[in-house]
Parts: sequence; C-alpha cells; structure tokens
Amino acid sequence: MINLTTQLEKDDVEMRKVYAGMVRRQIEAERPIIALEADLMSSMAMDSVHKDYPQHVINCGIMEANVIGVSAGLSLTGRIPFVHTFTAFASRRCFDQLFMSLDYQRNNVKVIASDAGVTACHNGGTHMSFEDMGIVRGLAHSVVLEVTDAAMFADILQQLMDLQGFYWVRTIRKQATKIYQQGTRFTIGKANLLRDGADITLIANGIMVAEALKAAQMLEREGIDAAVIDMFTLKPIDRDIIKTYAAKTGRIVTCENHSIHNGLGSAVAEVLVEACPVPMRRVGVKQRYGQVGTQEFLQQEYGLTAEHILEAAKTLL
Repeated sequence: MINLTTQLEKDDVEMRKVYAGMVRRQIEAERPIIALEADLMSSMAMDSVHKDYPQHVINCGIMEANVIGVSAGLSLTGRIPFVHTFTAFASRRCFDQLFMSLDYQRNNVKVIASDAGVTACHNGGTHMSFEDMGIVRGLAHSVVLEVTDAAMFADILQQLMDLQGFYWVRTIRKQATKIYQQGTRFTIGKANLLRDGADITLIANGIMVAEALKAAQMLEREGIDAAVIDMFTLKPIDRDIIKTYAAKTGRIVTCENHSIHNGLGSAVAEVLVEACPVPMRRVGVKQRYGQVGTQEFLQQEYGLTAEHILEAAKTLL
C-alpha cells in the first residue's frame, strides 16, 4: 500500500545518509555486502562506515571503469557489491564495463548513481549528466530506477540486497521532497498513482514528482483534473498504467530531470505509439549541457518547474 505525506516538505534525512545507514546495517547483520567508491566517500557519507568496517568498504580511486570490474569480480565470489559514483561517471565513463562486466555477464551488482541531473549544482557541466538513464536503459538486462525520496530509497535498497542482477539506481545526495511516509513498500516495475484525474496525466520521476504534484494543484484551481504518476522504474516501464491513463485522460505530459531524448519522455512515447497514441508533451532538458548554479536557478534555467509543467499541460488542453 502506498502511503503519501500530506505536505510537500523536505525530508528529515539526506539521501546519502539513507545509503550509508543501509550499508552499515547490512554489514552489522553480517550480510556479504561490499560497498565500492570512486574517491567519493565523503560525498556519500561513507567515511565513518569505512573507518569502522574497512574490510567492507573499498575506495578504488578515480577509476570508474576499474570500480565496475572489481565489483564484477567480487560478485563472482558471492559478495553483494554496491557501487557508488556520480551519474555522469556511473554511465558515460564506464559504459563498456557496465556492458561487458555486468550486463553481458549477468553479474549481481547494484550501481548507485548520485547527483542526478541539475542536483549536481556547483559541480557544473562535466558532472551534470542529462543522458545517463538513456545510456543505461539500452542494455539488455539492466533495471533502471530513479528513487523519489528517502522512504523509497530505504525500501528499494533493502530489496536490492535480495534481488539478483544488474540494477542501476539514480538518486540525489541531499534532502529530497518528502512524498511517501516511512515504511511504504514499493514494487519495482510498477508505477505509483499519486493522484487520480480525468483530464490530463502527468508522469514524472525523481525531483520532478514534487513539481508534477504542484502543477496538478495549479491545474485544479483552474478546474482541470490532473492525474499524477510516479514512474520511478524507467526500465522495465509500467506499460499498463500508461495505457490505462492514456485511454482515460487522452493527454500525457512527462516530467524528468534528464534529457527529453531517450529518458522518461521517450520511454512513455514508445508505449503510446505502439498501444494507445495520444497527444503528449515532454518536460525535461532540451539539447543542453549543464552549468554551475543553485538547484533553484538550474530548474528554472532548464525548464524543470511546476510552472513549466503547467505550461506544457495547457498546450494540450
């Protein structure tokens, strides 16, 4: 059962601390987890875990391709490797290793890719990836997720301990907007209907879920009934809910902190064109690279706000 919060407020805990806490608990429970870092331990709050459990946390240095190779080898020994680095380096820099060492070999490795899209903020354009999910979803056996808030991240991480295969999880590092109550359980591959509606459907993931909910509230004040769907699993995408709400509302707007090419907008369009063609608009990054700035500035600059979603919805209405 999906339990939602009543207010769109910041989470009580940073996403990186959710991750570090999970790793620590699994080590203390004597699970065979190995956490690998590419010289970003302090960025992911892993310093103290490494200090207390140096045999379970390995800093492989700024060598992302090597990190993936090491994780593949560890998985063959029965360990459960979790690899963390920034999205740009967890996709572009080590793509061949993701293909050869993980997906092709069907190894059991979980990649945690942080600093999603504009949330890279002051790290600038080289670290600000808008194409990462599109790159990884092209692999045959990959499962690609973008977690929404701390409650979801905690549940998904716990599930990944017992799931076999190559999972690639996109996240932010700091506080997300709280959407779900703690203890909520999530089904990978099944989207969450956050708000029902009859006039238009907003499909979002990551930080854009909160923006879609705000846009739905704006539309409601104008007498427009908008459904909001959290499509936190990009691959395999929930085809059933897309078809159901395309038929019900006849209009779709996708909302993503990612390029509109080969991400959520493309994945939804693929389903629609094959099964239930309806008018749609894609809210996301359009043919641009990143830059330095605050998250608020960057969301405005790249068209990733509730107001931009509202504008896209109105073009369909």
